Amino acid sequence: MLYAIETEGITKRFDDITAVNKISISVKPGELFGLLGPNGAGKTTLISMLSTITEPTSGSAKVWGFDVEKDSSQVRENIGMVFQDTTLDDRLTGRENLDMHGRLYGLDGKTRKKRIEEVLALVELTERADSIVKTYSGGMMRRLEIARGLMHHPHVLFLDEPTLGLDPQTRNHIWEYIKVLNKVEGVTIVLTTHYMEEADHLCNRIAIIDHGDIVALDTPEALKDGLGGDVIILQLENPDDKSKLCDIYEKNGCAKIVSKQNGEVFITVKDGEHQIPHVLSLASNAGISILAVSLRKPTLDDVFLHHTGRAIRDRGASEIEQVGFKIRSRRK
Repeated sequence: MLYAIETEGITKRFDDITAVNKISISVKPGELFGLLGPNGAGKTTLISMLSTITEPTSGSAKVWGFDVEKDSSQVRENIGMVFQDTTLDDRLTGRENLDMHGRLYGLDGKTRKKRIEEVLALVELTERADSIVKTYSGGMMRRLEIARGLMHHPHVLFLDEPTLGLDPQTRNHIWEYIKVLNKVEGVTIVLTTHYMEEADHLCNRIAIIDHGDIVALDTPEALKDGLGGDVIILQLENPDDKSKLCDIYEKNGCAKIVSKQNGEVFITVKDGEHQIPHVLSLASNAGISILAVSLRKPTLDDVFLHHTGRAIRDRGASEIEQVGFKIRSRRK
């Protein structure tokens, strides 16, 4: 079977920093595949290798059957790329940006003209095609970048944090464009994000990546179902009681521990509404005071918590994030 993307133990090291650690994944043609993780997890470094921007330290990868090191030209012919940082020329019009991209890929004038109209219509920018890009909103620029990435009919489109910095309404609109182009164009999409709801809403499958390692990979529903039921969040009066309470629940077998952080313990139970009295009774019998309790369905954030012990959140610039910045800087 021809996979859109196939990696075997792909690794990237920068001096003594391992940004991507022996990752092996297979992405089917037409799939909308998500790489979910916090800033500095290794997402951008991974797609930088898959798009031939940077070479792997070890391991191998193929995109549409072509080796990213041996067949880099063929890989580039078959991929589109939307970077985290805008690479549009804001002195040109939207149409001129698309035309320039088409020329770089060797499209003749007639083909360029036809394709420009198609991709503009796809992202609903036809009416603003002849406006200077610097007059575009952030959301319009993202839509134009997606259109540009589709100009040469790529088999695989990489979207690196496509809605980063956009307001919620614009983000939702971009999500709809991504779903449409996946279905209408039939293009395989690999999307990196640290937005849980984005991965949950868009992706057929998700690889959760942290510190360069894939810690979980499955469909969004399977990842959440794997936690084993409803999530109960217990806020403790004394945060030092967290470990004691978790030991009690594990020995009793009534709950699965998702995580413990700050003054809260996250557990999963089947039929959570009916289990809350039992959960609270066990804590009370052990002399542990609970200040508050809440119940909800599991989320991808709970999945990440379970596998890493912390929530996805923006962090200060780590060493790996700084490496990612260096990679992006090389493109400018």
